[in-house]
Amino acid sequence: MSDVIEIRGLRVLGRHGATAEEQDREQPFEIELSIETPTTAAAASDDLGRAVDYLQIVEAVCQLVTSSHFQLLETLAAAVAAAVLVDGRIESVTVTVRKLRPPLAADVETVGVRVTRRQGETAAPAG
Repeated sequence: MSDVIEIRGLRVLGRHGATAEEQDREQPFEIELSIETPTTAAAASDDLGRAVDYLQIVEAVCQLVTSSHFQLLETLAAAVAAAVLVDGRIESVTVTVRKLRPPLAADVETVGVRVTRRQGETAAPAG
């Protein structure tokens, strides 16, 4: 079993959704990542070069969310997972994507999806 790096509460504006309004207007999304990767070598050496750099992951996820457009949260979450898995040291990632202001008539705080992907499992969705 690997160790887990967690990134919680990453808030990014993006244009994702099935309706024209969602695609035309930026909306807030919240991303959470649980990244399984061995950390023993990094911990023993205290060397960032031997660690998965979560700053690079955050930057890649922010770039993806702001620059791509998907109709489904499932597709966005899969694309985020693929971006994280570019680092071959990462064994798997669980991605949670929440739309913070869903365009629903009901009083709903958030809607979201959670996906888990493993290294070499799937290709990135087009977006």
